[in-house]
Amino acid sequence: MNQGAFLEIEGLAFTYEDLVMRFDLAVEAGECVGVVGPSGAGKSTLLALIGGFETPLSGSIKVDGQDITRLPPAERPVTSLFQDFNLFPHLSVADNVGLGRNPGLRLTAADRDQVAWALNEVGLAGFETRLPGQLSGGERQRVALARSLIRHRPTLLLDEPFAALGPALRAEMLELVDRLRQAQALTVLLVTHDPNEAARIATHTAFVAQGKVILFDRTAAVLAAALPEVRDYLGPDFSIRQ
Repeated sequence: MNQGAFLEIEGLAFTYEDLVMRFDLAVEAGECVGVVGPSGAGKSTLLALIGGFETPLSGSIKVDGQDITRLPPAERPVTSLFQDFNLFPHLSVADNVGLGRNPGLRLTAADRDQVAWALNEVGLAGFETRLPGQLSGGERQRVALARSLIRHRPTLLLDEPFAALGPALRAEMLELVDRLRQAQALTVLLVTHDPNEAARIATHTAFVAQGKVILFDRTAAVLAAALPEVRDYLGPDFSIRQ
């Protein structure tokens, strides 16, 4: 089982077009942190930097004290899940999940056991031989989540992974992520445009504006903050859905 990971980001600088970003953030092991803020503020860029898909100009990313700033994505104790399922349509569900274990699908019996375990964890036991085209959108995203789980990385980055799903399925997937976070002791960062998603499962929330984390606190405190940037983003009629 994972033990979660303490994630520490200090002075992480990046420039995109005219926006100069500089991120500072510390996430305790085993927490779920929502990442919210206006479009173009740098939320997805922050996750891309942590995952190794973008290279910072300066600053550091540490996981449990280990500096991973210059490590390639595959060597980081991090796995990412995006809105695009990235499933191969010609591969079975089991093989799509197995890619998380070995990109060449050279799987041992133990690897196959792990595939079965991951599919069971996301509620897809018995779906091993199906193709992605035979699945619903929610089921395809469960396959992608299983592929993330099978990598056994202590930090899970979620970049709007459920945005294309309807409200009921989105809520179901969020609850699944929260259950898996607790069962597997994962540290989770969730980028979302819906602050109610953060309110549902995030213990804390980082509010990102103009390429910086301008507020980091318990989720309810962030969503109730009087900062003009937060109030402008949420609007005058915002309230947390129960």
